[in-house]
Amino acid sequence: MSTDMLKIGSKAPNFSLPATNGKTYSLDSFVDKKAIIVVFSCNHCPYVQAYENRIIAIQKDYTKDVQIIAISSNEDVNYPEDSFEAMIERAKLKGFNFPYLHDKTQETAKGYGATHTPEIFLLDKERKLVFHGKIDDNWQEPQSVKNKYLRNAIDELLAGKPISVPETFTIGCTIKWKK
Repeated sequence: MSTDMLKIGSKAPNFSLPATNGKTYSLDSFVDKKAIIVVFSCNHCPYVQAYENRIIAIQKDYTKDVQIIAISSNEDVNYPEDSFEAMIERAKLKGFNFPYLHDKTQETAKGYGATHTPEIFLLDKERKLVFHGKIDDNWQEPQSVKNKYLRNAIDELLAGKPISVPETFTIGCTIKWKK
């Protein structure tokens, strides 16, 4: 699946997607936030599962200024564990403190140029991309993380500083595209 990657400094495409909590969200749902983190996610990917508690912690630590929005774009015919019903169960099981949205058409993932789960897009107050990549440098061992890419970018953004590492390569499972 070939998509054009959203570039640093570009305005993020808006969306309107259903969430596991029964509501529908868009970027405009969070106009009061100084930053939005769009995380392309899913249920079945071991990389996502390894990061779920860290994502929950980031939302908790930055509640006042930052909103995380997780979006699952995986097709669910071959990956039934990524169905909307399974997403609802996962969000409840893990106690997600952020909306978990379903991109059934995959148009949102294509609009962002997302290719992996988890893949991070940090947007500033104008909803322009300021950081793209991965959460940190050790998906398997949280205690061994040396570079907290996302937290560093959030801290720099909120302090009005340039983002020192605006892009990293992403790791994880590939988004499961419809045939």
